[in-house]
Amino acid sequence: MHFNILTIFPEMFPGTLGGGVVGRAMNNGVWSYDAINIRDFAHDNYGSVDDEQFGGGVGQVMRPDVLGDAIDSIKNRGKIIYFSPRGPRLTQKMVREFAANKDANYTLVCGRYEGIDERIIEEYDIMELSIGDYILSGGEIAAQVFIDSVVRVMDNVLGGGADATANESFEIGGLEWPLYTRPSAWRGRNVPEVLLSGHHGNIERWRKQQSDEITKQRRPDLIKENEK
Repeated sequence: MHFNILTIFPEMFPGTLGGGVVGRAMNNGVWSYDAINIRDFAHDNYGSVDDEQFGGGVGQVMRPDVLGDAIDSIKNRGKIIYFSPRGPRLTQKMVREFAANKDANYTLVCGRYEGIDERIIEEYDIMELSIGDYILSGGEIAAQVFIDSVVRVMDNVLGGGADATANESFEIGGLEWPLYTRPSAWRGRNVPEVLLSGHHGNIERWRKQQSDEITKQRRPDLIKENEK
């Protein structure tokens, strides 16, 4: 899998993606990236990539001519994604769909300032995608979140195969149950007896009950989504 990352801060990559299991997967050739500096396509000697909004308003907008030339420079663009609060929120189901084709190319547009000119989105049929209901300084962190979430579910990235992610939050239709490890007693707090019983049936029922209760309390929207 290959990611073309359009940014004015190419030095931010690989960033956190260079460590852990995702970094190891990159070193093993599971995925690769090119960080493309949008400023290299500026039309002046100052590296300008933005300008004032038509109609007035606070904040600059990334120019369509500069960003368009940057996109055109990429031979294998694949799906183009722009990280924007206007897009649908990234879900684990979507992550699985993005990860399904291990040979896919994705072009990730990391906006800055107030965003990018709308004509770019229309011209290239760009998919807008949000990683949450909040605003970031730019799309670089969102791009890293996207790449991390997609790469980690690809085959052979996590140890344990498919079982490694099978019981995680969202994969099970809700939130994960509480987790415990040694020591069994710590600062007056004990691991629930059922987890020490060795009775797998009771353990599974306890975990399901805990998952249902936590999901109902903290993310009731997930329950409504699963009922559709």
